[in-house]
Amino acid sequence: MAKQQSDPDPALFTYFNEISIISQLAGNIFERSLPDGLTNSQFGVLNWFVRVDKQATPTRLATAFQVTGGAMTNTLKKLQTKGLVDIKPDANSGRQKIVTMTSKGRKLRDKAIACAPPALVEFSEKFSLSSIEKQTRELQKVRQFLDEYRYR
Repeated sequence: MAKQQSDPDPALFTYFNEISIISQLAGNIFERSLPDGLTNSQFGVLNWFVRVDKQATPTRLATAFQVTGGAMTNTLKKLQTKGLVDIKPDANSGRQKIVTMTSKGRKLRDKAIACAPPALVEFSEKFSLSSIEKQTRELQKVRQFLDEYRYR
């Protein structure tokens, strides 16, 4: 009997299910080690500024993180209160704002990475760096595909 096109491939489901579980477990471990009351979502925004761009509008950040504008505004206000981002009016638009990471934000982001929890240290002892690098390259391809797919 031929498999119908609409049937999900169990291997694909398992693949993405594993990624989801790993994300949840690793995120919880990582968040517990974050310094100065930083949350995963706040760290994610700081990390975005290092990985992607030096500035952004709140709308661009909300789109990047696939959250509502209100949720992003809340995260940005908390980061601003901690002195980790600056939010200023956009000179080209009376309504838009431009968000940038402060040097304090960069230092805290770097500190968060340096404070790797013991579980990550243990992890690095069980899995070779070459294996991790190979898997990372493959996961980057998956992320890139999904990033592009969401705009279709």
